[in-house]
Amino acid sequence: MWKGVISFGMVSIPIRLYVATESHSVTFRQLCREHLSPIKYKRWCQAGDHEVPYSDITKGYEVAADNYVVIQDSELDNLPLPTSRQVEIAEFVPNDDIEAGLYFKAAYYMEPEQAGVKPYHLLRKALAETGMTAVAKIAFRDREHLCALRPVDGALLMNTLHWPDEIRPVAELKGVDADVDVNPRELQMAKALVENLAEDRFDPNRFQDRYQQALMEVVNAKVQGEEIVAAPEVEAGPGVMDLMDALKASVEAAKKQRSARTRVRKPAARKAAAAG
Repeated sequence: MWKGVISFGMVSIPIRLYVATESHSVTFRQLCREHLSPIKYKRWCQAGDHEVPYSDITKGYEVAADNYVVIQDSELDNLPLPTSRQVEIAEFVPNDDIEAGLYFKAAYYMEPEQAGVKPYHLLRKALAETGMTAVAKIAFRDREHLCALRPVDGALLMNTLHWPDEIRPVAELKGVDADVDVNPRELQMAKALVENLAEDRFDPNRFQDRYQQALMEVVNAKVQGEEIVAAPEVEAGPGVMDLMDALKASVEAAKKQRSARTRVRKPAARKAAAAG
């Protein structure tokens, strides 16, 4: 979806950019309730009172009320901006220095062109062995992006980042700066709960999109004319519980879950060892 070079000091690495993720979300069509026919939207010109084919649509930037400057796609492709064809590395920072939960956005794989294979892997290995992330800028999709480059599974992964002025301050939240005394016994029990739910490493394969599964069950049942099975009633929890009592009950439940997970994983581990 983009072609250019990584600028690494005096080294240029020709690369191609590919979207690294894909959505499997179920989408719905809007239908007419009476005819069950798909709804279509028309591109309509208000001044000429007529429908406009997609080929006759151009981009415009509003400089004043109802006053537009027309911008051609070719002009966007040739902006006087180095980052329109270059991933311009500005600095390197430690891997854990960028708050992933706040700054990271879309993920893209970087693939080297044939002439850039060696410097590509040189940069990848340098990042891996120093534990650093490259911070750069790149321009595509009508804007310039701040981005981060990291080695992942033998390749370079680029994540676009939010600009600082796009991050809302925590100070806007209520209650986060409250002066609360934490009971040491409650803290110890909370830490025990964390430890019993802890795993050695993050494995996304442990998780499934149950919403999509449930939705497809409803769709298939309707196609086959079967009765739709309603969601099970959620068991009502106990009334107001003391925080310490709630923590104790949670720890006990977590211990049972951990024990069950261990029993399931041991046979699988033995099978994998035998196969190896």
